[in-house]
This record gives sequence, structure tokens and C-alpha cells, in this order.
Amino acid sequence: MAASETAPPDNAPLGRTHRAVIASGAGRYADPWHPYPQTSAAIADLLRADGWDADVIDDADIALTQLVDADLLVVNAGDPWRNPDAAPAAAPAAAAGLAAALGRGIGVVATHSAVSSLRDYPDWISTIGGEWRSGLSWHPEIGDATVRAVAPGNVIVPADFTAFDECYTDLAVDPAVRVLAVHDLDGIAHPLVWTNETSRGRMPVRAVVSALGHDTRAYESPELRAVLARAARWAAHLAP
Repeated sequence: MAASETAPPDNAPLGRTHRAVIASGAGRYADPWHPYPQTSAAIADLLRADGWDADVIDDADIALTQLVDADLLVVNAGDPWRNPDAAPAAAPAAAAGLAAALGRGIGVVATHSAVSSLRDYPDWISTIGGEWRSGLSWHPEIGDATVRAVAPGNVIVPADFTAFDECYTDLAVDPAVRVLAVHDLDGIAHPLVWTNETSRGRMPVRAVVSALGHDTRAYESPELRAVLARAARWAAHLAP
């Protein structure tokens, strides 16, 4: 168990303002199933309550060009390759912005469908350590979900909790990630929350994936909101 993930959480407000950029699903990152404006607002609210300066940008490609002074990138967006009206393309300025931010160790939080987003940016999947894979991944009907913590004492997911949500199933997850929480289906544990650390520059990139957060009903769970608040601090190197 990594010491960096097991120290007691710091519940005091952030000592100074830290900036978070939330790349929200719109344009080619929108889809008919996810209410990204509402869920991104919920994420921004919980971050602001913890002292963050949270900026929601409704275009993921533009968001990646706005990371120069950001401590955290949150991606809450959909799969651009499912949009038949938008040919896959990574804007050069956006690719450069993401690479530069990762190179200096920006924190990363990926929520729900972010595991199928930013597909035009090769650094994305390697950073978060997993993805929704067409033909493999799926989810049961949305409903009350039991999320089981599997790393006792972990600062991000310290205990089991429930949320009204979709439970992504059969995600393609890198075996090197540290799984923190799962849902159980037919005797199989499927990862829902995990961390991944990669070395790209002077500071390791910390990423937290929460495959939860389909709609605002999920964010009615105080435990899920707390998980994301702690994930943000840990990813941005603001918690040990």
C-alpha cells in the first residue's frame, strides 16, 4: 500500500487558490446520453466548496489550450469518434497544451465517460491508465449502485458508498494502475475508481479516474462528492 495514498486526509480549506480547468462535453464531445452542462456544474460546485477556482470550458479542445496556470485538469466529456459530423482531429495547439501541462505534472481527474474521450490525444489514455473499449465495455441499467472500496485506509476512497449511477463494466484497465473501488457483478469485481502515476517531466503526473457520474443524481451522493474532492487534491499534489 503506497504511503502517498494512505496518509490521513487534510479536511482544512485549501491554503491558497488553486485553478482547475473542467473540460466539459460539448460540440464533438457531446452525446445524447450525458447532461454534461449539469454534471460539469456539479463538479465545479464541489471543487469551489473546497477552495478551488474552477473554470468550466465547454469545448474540450479549447480547454487543453487553457492549462498554462492550472493545477488540475478535469475531463467530463464524451467520445468524439461517435459524432458522425466531426472528423477526428487533434488541434495542434491543444495537443501542445496538454503535453506541456503533463510535462510539468498537472493533476488529472477523469470522470465517467472521460474514459472514452480525448481519443485524438495519445497521451490521454496512457495518462489515465484505462479506457472504454467498443465491443468490450458496457454497463448495466442505471440504478442504485454499491461501490466497494478495495484499498482500506486509502485517502481517496476510504470506505464503501452508494450512488445512483451507471456502473461501467469490462473497461480495459492497465494492470499497473492502483484500483481503489469496484462494483461486483456475477462474482467479478469491475474497477470504478483508480489512480495512475506516470513520469513525463520534473514532477510525476497523478491521475484519478472515477467512472461514476452519469448524471446529477450521482452527485447527490455526498460520498461521491467527497471522493472527487479528495481525488482533486491528491492529483494536484496538494495532499500526500
